Amino acid sequence: MKKYVILIVCALFIISGLVWVIYTQKKQMLASAKKLEIESRKPASFEESKNQKDSSPLIRPSFHVHHFSTTGATGYSPTQIRNAYEMNLALGTGAGQTIAIIDAFGNPNMQRDLNIFNKHFGLPAIRTQIYYPQGKPTTTDSSWALETSLDVEWAHAIAPGANLMLVVAKEATYDDLLSAVDFAVSKGATQVSMSWGSGEFASETSLDFHFSNPKVNFFASSGDGGTGILWPAASPFVTAVGGTTLFLDRNGALTQPEMAWPDSGGGESVYEAQPTFQSQIQTSGRGVPDVSYNADPSTGFPVYDSIAFYGQSGWIQVGGTSAGAPQWAALIAVANSQRKAPAYSLNSVLYKLGHGPSYTQDFRDIITGCNGAPTNLTCARSGYDFVTGLGTPLRLRSSNL
Repeated sequence: MKKYVILIVCALFIISGLVWVIYTQKKQMLASAKKLEIESRKPASFEESKNQKDSSPLIRPSFHVHHFSTTGATGYSPTQIRNAYEMNLALGTGAGQTIAIIDAFGNPNMQRDLNIFNKHFGLPAIRTQIYYPQGKPTTTDSSWALETSLDVEWAHAIAPGANLMLVVAKEATYDDLLSAVDFAVSKGATQVSMSWGSGEFASETSLDFHFSNPKVNFFASSGDGGTGILWPAASPFVTAVGGTTLFLDRNGALTQPEMAWPDSGGGESVYEAQPTFQSQIQTSGRGVPDVSYNADPSTGFPVYDSIAFYGQSGWIQVGGTSAGAPQWAALIAVANSQRKAPAYSLNSVLYKLGHGPSYTQDFRDIITGCNGAPTNLTCARSGYDFVTGLGTPLRLRSSNL
């Protein structure tokens, strides 16, 4: 009898030890995610992030991690997102369009990670064209690797028939990133996604020409720091994507109204003049964002990344306005694949829809939530606002673009 008691005590001791190890690991994972969320909240300004080599600012990706997963993919699936925004792949998948993802440092395992993502969600296989116009980076940056995985995987999830191009800047500077943008355009990109930026700076208008191309649409995340905006999202030639919180059931139906995400970047530019397409908006300068998309990490997206990030790799649930830029690029690729004459100069087209009779058919107007102390500049409201722009996509039809 005494022997059995000893065995039971030993077993209980071992079980309690295993429970403590699991608890400690989970606590560390949550702490790492929280640490990242705090660190990534404030965008890098031009002055605080100068690079000693070429005096251009260091750029930060705009994503938040909700949690790491040890059991598989968590977050909304591609099917849920398509249903939520009423995207009908039967009408088009982006065939004939080329989406270019621009990121610094890249992810050396990107193709393998994409294959795992595709297999899990039943998406068609695709070979991503990967370019290094300044040469391959000499180091791997885990933050940019996760950003790259998010951008590539979810652009493909929304436009599975489009060509995918990943153009990797050697360093996170505007010299390298804008050179990568130019390279993508020269290679035939029709939609360019940029999920990064810095705080505004006085000379930004001199760089806007990189996005002034009548045959290419450019998209950028508006930032994850609440009130305030980033460049290149502030450029009038770029469609700036803000963030929302999206509440869905397992089928992708809304369980409550979509609302502004408190960390969505937005406001009025201090350097960019009010563009003509925003003439019906009361603003002293370029208003940001133009549109929005699900960005709350708690209602975020599953991403597969084999590069260790804060000590964890595999499936990670991610949010941030970074998620919206590549998915809006993919959405427009799908719409343009259905048109004989693809829609470019996109902001002019979007604002025409936003002020036209089909507004509520093409956009979900976000009317609740703020990204700062409540004011006219920081709260969502009917029509355009400086938190969610014109709103999120809803049955955007190729015939209207």
